[in-house]
Formats: sequence, C-alpha cells, structure tokens
Amino acid sequence: MTIAPSTTITAVPFLDLAAQQKEIAHEVLPIWARQLADAAFVGGPDVAGFEREYADYIGVRHVVGVSNGTDALELAYRAVGVGRGDEVIMPANTFIATAEAASRLGAVPVFVDVDEEHLLMDPAALEAAVSSRTRAIVPVHLFGQTAPMAPIAAVARRHGLAVVEDAAQAQGAWGSDGRAGAMGHIAATSFYPGKNLGAAGDAGAVLTDDDGMAALVRNLGAHGSSVKYVHDHVGMNARLDAVQATVLRAKLRRLEGWNAARREAASRYAELLGDIDGVRLPTARPGNTDVWHLYVIRVADRDRVMAELGAAGIGVGVHYPTPVHLTPAYAGLEGRPGQFPVAEAAAHRILSLPMFPHLTADQQQRVAAAVVSAVRGSGS
Repeated sequence: MTIAPSTTITAVPFLDLAAQQKEIAHEVLPIWARQLADAAFVGGPDVAGFEREYADYIGVRHVVGVSNGTDALELAYRAVGVGRGDEVIMPANTFIATAEAASRLGAVPVFVDVDEEHLLMDPAALEAAVSSRTRAIVPVHLFGQTAPMAPIAAVARRHGLAVVEDAAQAQGAWGSDGRAGAMGHIAATSFYPGKNLGAAGDAGAVLTDDDGMAALVRNLGAHGSSVKYVHDHVGMNARLDAVQATVLRAKLRRLEGWNAARREAASRYAELLGDIDGVRLPTARPGNTDVWHLYVIRVADRDRVMAELGAAGIGVGVHYPTPVHLTPAYAGLEGRPGQFPVAEAAAHRILSLPMFPHLTADQQQRVAAAVVSAVRGSGS
C-alpha cells in the first residue's frame, strides 16, 4: 500500500480512551447517578449482572469480579493451592504482576523463554523447568493472542500441575484450543482502563468452571468471609465495585465490535508496513483469532526509532523493556543476562504502535509514514 507523505505533524495517541468513554457515556451516567442516590457502591446487582454476562461471553460457569488484575492473579494462585515455597512457572516477558502475585504468597516465580515468532511461552522450555516444587503453570496470553494451550496443558497433565491463565491482554481472543480465560483450571484478567475491556479505574476478575474454586475466590476476596463477621480464611479486600461494573457492562456489549475494529487496524498496518525493510511485523499464531491488544513490531535501533516517532507526534510504547528475571525486584533470584535469549533479544527491538478501536485509517497512514522515515534514518 502507498503511504501518503505528511507535511505537518499531527499527533496520533498511543491509546484513545476518551473516544470509548464518549461512546458509552449516555448509558453509564444515568446508572452512576442512580448508584449515587442509592449509595450502592460495593457489590449488588450491577456487579452480579456483569459477572453473569462476562461468564456467558467467555463460556465459563463462574466469574468473580475483583479489585484489579494483580489481586485476581493472587486469588487464582491461592485457589489452586499455591503457597510458600511453591514454584510457579511463567514466561520471562510478562508484566511484573504475573510474578508479583506469586511472590506475595511466598511462592517462587520460575521464568522460561518464549518462541521466536510469537513471543509466547515455549512448551519445551516449560517442560525443562518443571521440578518437584512446581505447583502451577501460568501461560500468558500476550498482546491479544492466546498461548499454545494444548502442549502446555499436556505438560500440566503429565506432572499433575494446575494451569492458571493470565488473560489480561486477551479479552475475547480465541485459539484453536478455546477462548482465552476458559482453557485452564482457572484464569485471571485485568480490566485496567487500557485493556480491550477496560474499566474507568482498576478492576479485574477470576474465571473458572470449578464451583469450589469460585466459592473460595469469592470468600478470600471478601476478607475470608462468606457470612458477615464469620471469617473462614485470612483473606483480603479485593471486591469489584458497582461503579466499575457499570462501565464494564456497557463496554462488554461493544467488545466484539471493538475487537473487530482492532483486527481491521492490524490488517491495515500489515498492508502499510508489510514490504518495509527493517520492520518485522507481528503474525497471528495458527488457529488464533487475535484481538490485537497491542500491535508490536520489531526494529533495530529501537530507542532511536522510538524517539523519532515521539518527535513526530506518534504515541508508542514498549511491552516490555526488561524481562522480569532482569528487573531489580527479582535480583534475589539471580537471573542473568543471556538466560532467556529470545525474550531478551526481543526486549531490545519491540515497539508497540498505536492500537485502539477508534484508530482511523488516516491516523495509521501517519503512523506508518513516521515509522518508515525513522527506520530508514531520514528523520535523524
């Protein structure tokens, strides 16, 4: 596709949350007014309604709304029995919350490398990392694509391990093995505002078909209590509030359309940048229906390219600049450079371009023109 030259700098945001909020405001504001009048803020019919609707959408028996994605992970880990000293295997290139939630329980994150093409958990590396202390495997559905769940589940079955999906970046994504959030024993997701399904603040959920796990998560997230002032466990305060549930219900009704718009935008980027030397485009894993939470290209001299895009008014990001085993927070695990070569090499080259449902063709033309200019060095 021909990229139209641009003679003026017109900013393109990395994410446009205001457009989403504008689309749902007429539905949300009257409900918020009613909640204020009724002083109905925690739990209640709005939360229950969202839990039921999201469970139906994903295809699971239970959704438990919680306060944020990190708490969702911790509660999911607790539900499958992860505790102090247990090992939890996860990819090295994930957001730190995947590891952080395990560490908060006294468990030990064990990192593995990813495949070169899609940057998802490598099943062979997973198999090699299993030990007698392993309790759970955490496949991360990264960038809007599902992890290779069939071989991961096979490893779990061979070793009697729980599978906890981290589905924070994949609301609505399908793989050949099923829908993200419905393929493991339990799943955690985040509804942080920038997610495909985002709240107006922090929110999250735990998803499962297991009645007992769902009941335990709900109990643990309410101070270990199912009956007021009767506390069965040492729990936490991790409840979803009605204000956020209202936003999520309105956005859930639009999620399929918004995800389709993301797929159209991904196809347009592929047309605009597909024949540009020095730009490696993302590809969908076979059998996947991606929801393109992020559109992540790979380029040499990424930091220079990123700076030039910023100077041209193009919002970009890096997800993620440092694999978790090399972050200062996990220095105690003695991770070393070169330990996970695929994840580490990618961390120096990945660049997330603007991606959101309301992204226009004209905006993508401007993004592509700026990328070509920066990669070819004409802007330096």
